Amino acid sequence: MTPFKIKLNSSQSIFDQVVYAATKAILGGALKPGEPFPSVRSLAADLKIHPNTAHKVIQHLIQERWLIASPGRGTTVAPPPKARSGDRQRLLSQEIEQLVVEARRVGANLDEVVESIEEQWKSLDTLKVVSGDNSD
Repeated sequence: MTPFKIKLNSSQSIFDQVVYAATKAILGGALKPGEPFPSVRSLAADLKIHPNTAHKVIQHLIQERWLIASPGRGTTVAPPPKARSGDRQRLLSQEIEQLVVEARRVGANLDEVVESIEEQWKSLDTLKVVSGDNSD
């Protein structure tokens, strides 16, 4: 059984949504390093996605160092990878800019955006505590 779910959002590809959900599950502690990751078949069945999409997701997560594929052992969760050079800058410039533009488009003010970011940050910490990982 897949330890994360997705809520289909038509504005984002299914691939991106599954990659995001898996990454969040790893960072939140629902998937721990060394645990088996669902197979292509079970990922596709559990999330009701095409097997080719499930395969592409798993290959991407391996390439991005979130998963480890071992012959005879299957695919397991890796420790969260260290950020690559440029990841922080991309987040703090491009992705924050997109968030600000979208927030202004919908009429959210700065205080609302900051409060929402803080809530999301804390909710990820809560996932770690609930799953038993309070190593931060």
